[in-house]
Amino acid sequence: MSDTEAPPVNHTIENDFPDDTIRIMLATDNHIGYLERDPIRGQDSINTFKEILQLAVKHEVDFILLSGDLFHENRPSRDCLYQVMGLLREFTLGDRPIAVQLLSDPDDGKPASYSFPAINYEDANLNVAIPVFSIHGNHDDPQGAGPEGALCALDMLSVAGLVNYIGKVELPLSDRAGGIEVRPVLLRKGSTHLGLYGIGNVKDARMHVELRSNRVKMYMPKDKDNWFNLLLLHQNRVKHGPQEFVPEGLFDDSVDLVIWGHEHDCRIFPEPVAGKKYFISQPGSSVATSLAEGESVEKHVALLEIQGKNFQMSPLPLRSVRPFVMDELILTEAAEEEGFEVTDQMEVAKYLKHRVNELIDKAQTQWDERNAQAHADGEPQLERMLPLIRLKVDTTGVAAMSNPIRFGQDFIGKIANPRDVLVFHRAKATSRRVAADEPDLSRMDADDDGGNAEKMEAGNVRVHSLVQEYLRAQELQLLGEASMSDAIQVFVEKDDIHAIRTHVEETLKALMKGVQANGEVPEEELDDVLEKVREERDKRYAEQQKTGRTSHSKGKGKARAGDSDEESADSMQMDVDGGGSDFDVEEVPPPKKTVAKGKKAAPAKAPAKAKAPAKKATTARGKKKVESEEEDEEDIIEDDDEEEPQPKKRTNRAATLSQPAAKKAAPKKATTSKATSKQAQLSFAPAGRSSTRAAAGRARGKMTEAIELSDSD
Repeated sequence: MSDTEAPPVNHTIENDFPDDTIRIMLATDNHIGYLERDPIRGQDSINTFKEILQLAVKHEVDFILLSGDLFHENRPSRDCLYQVMGLLREFTLGDRPIAVQLLSDPDDGKPASYSFPAINYEDANLNVAIPVFSIHGNHDDPQGAGPEGALCALDMLSVAGLVNYIGKVELPLSDRAGGIEVRPVLLRKGSTHLGLYGIGNVKDARMHVELRSNRVKMYMPKDKDNWFNLLLLHQNRVKHGPQEFVPEGLFDDSVDLVIWGHEHDCRIFPEPVAGKKYFISQPGSSVATSLAEGESVEKHVALLEIQGKNFQMSPLPLRSVRPFVMDELILTEAAEEEGFEVTDQMEVAKYLKHRVNELIDKAQTQWDERNAQAHADGEPQLERMLPLIRLKVDTTGVAAMSNPIRFGQDFIGKIANPRDVLVFHRAKATSRRVAADEPDLSRMDADDDGGNAEKMEAGNVRVHSLVQEYLRAQELQLLGEASMSDAIQVFVEKDDIHAIRTHVEETLKALMKGVQANGEVPEEELDDVLEKVREERDKRYAEQQKTGRTSHSKGKGKARAGDSDEESADSMQMDVDGGGSDFDVEEVPPPKKTVAKGKKAAPAKAPAKAKAPAKKATTARGKKKVESEEEDEEDIIEDDDEEEPQPKKRTNRAATLSQPAAKKAAPKKATTSKATSKQAQLSFAPAGRSSTRAAAGRARGKMTEAIELSDSD
């Protein structure tokens, strides 16, 4: 925490009224599936998620809130999904009555193709003991296209009745229309009314603009001051650039508490925001996904208790998290203190091994202290886990160093990360020669007032900005700098190994189509045509980027049915699927209206057909003309016994995309958007309906007042 940040506040509830207190388990950034193929750390994330569910059962919470990045990848493996679904079924289903009454419409947010409610414990066919509410993060966000639009792993869990997926934002096609609309899940327990608002991850620059433009509409009850309003968020909190973060003070004044996901360091105690009445709690990740200083802080989840407009938060340490200790040293200073020469590789290695062993002892001590505290609280002791150790060594002034991977082999069986236990780095030189084809880094990530100059001098440059500057310096002839840098950003930040390849294939395909549209191009004019086509594509990409509809965008909302194959790919497909269906199916396309084999066209048609060269019939430009001519020749085909051409073997996806009906999806999208924009308030369940699963639901028939909602600007 910096010196300018306000200290956290420890809230307490003075009067304990259990029937009026909503108890919530808070967690975020579980990153299930991280390093799942690692023989040592592969089960860390799933083991910690299991502990979180066990804590929820132990503390008898009313429900669980997850603030994004439940999964580490957008397309988790089958084994990963299997284990998560098994744990949710074991710990969240049961006959325990639910004391929290749902006041909003249980069908609000449900899939359009099905009749079951969006809130799982309102489904009479399910026995839910602990509801789970979750938004998506930047790792498990919706992508792809299909009848239901963009989907993610949370959609799979939601349709299975295991998770209540909230905060799925539909971004408008134009950045000048609509905005972000946030509709709450309204809950009540006794005299406590809770409005639960969720905003899944949106590109930070887009979210920044929407908040600055006051276009984030939060639909709240008319008597919103009598409700405790809780907001779930998953965005950058730390400033990475002029708009690469979300300011803390731009949310609605009626919000009481913000649960902030995406940032991994644990700042779980609520922190006040200058000039605002609400507080921010940042639970942090439940598993270390990088060996950074912020990840070395002890991991916690929180027990949040809400009573009326008051709340209190109790941190709960996670015992199953692997201990992580890190340290750093300057080698020249250490050599001077210990009396060895930095040129003596044997002495340097001996000293570094001594420092690593000290860190191992420190990690084991922390584990033993955690076990002793748990034993005192009546919990069973856990076996020691191999710790994570990171030693950063400043080698400024040292000519050569040994191989860090070879160094880590001596610690196999002692630590969980022997390959990257050491990190060598040097202090950045004050000046260096800049080559002609290298970028000007002085422009990167700088604020308007130059506030990031110190960060750039220290080498804190974002990967996306660095790549974009280098691509701009190389003057690419075929691949656009902006789209290519976005593809690399997806590859780096979301571990999408297909992002770059997919982008290159789509770009080359679009360029070929653009060149073919110009007919036969002389070789000496080819470069000019390519440049023109590339500029048009870059311009179109820039316009799409403003509306969030690029191929690298997160695909919020309904996707157009006419998108490319890559955009319509199965979002849950694994790498081993190879981009096709699990089964090859013989799809019989509609019979083509072609001339039968051996037949000749009527003489009257021959002159018209002779004008179209046979060579151009194979190009994209000439396809439409050939098909129209073949339709004219249909009536002269009389012999049905001739051999028909065999249909090609096609996958389900290719056959679906080839259907002409898909082109009619765009007008339907516009109609839905128009209807949504006219909706001024939420709809609710009928007053006489009661839930057979909710213990508090029996009193619903006695309610005489209707809850009215309005949108807050």
